[in-house]
Amino acid sequence: MIIPVRCFTCGKPVGHLHEKYLELLKEGKTIKEALDELGLERYCCRALMMGHIDLMDKIGKYKDF
Repeated sequence: MIIPVRCFTCGKPVGHLHEKYLELLKEGKTIKEALDELGLERYCCRALMMGHIDLMDKIGKYKDF
């Protein structure tokens, strides 16, 4: 799954925040600290970021283009 450009529920743009979110987690920040720093206050946007699973590498193994 590719990170959505906008939140499904409220429509806030969130796609550009995904890379920064991963960087903050690698730096050792908690999920709450990272989401607060990115300015994601609504629970729908927070759930979108926390629930995202990157499947592109797994999907790429099954089909050669």
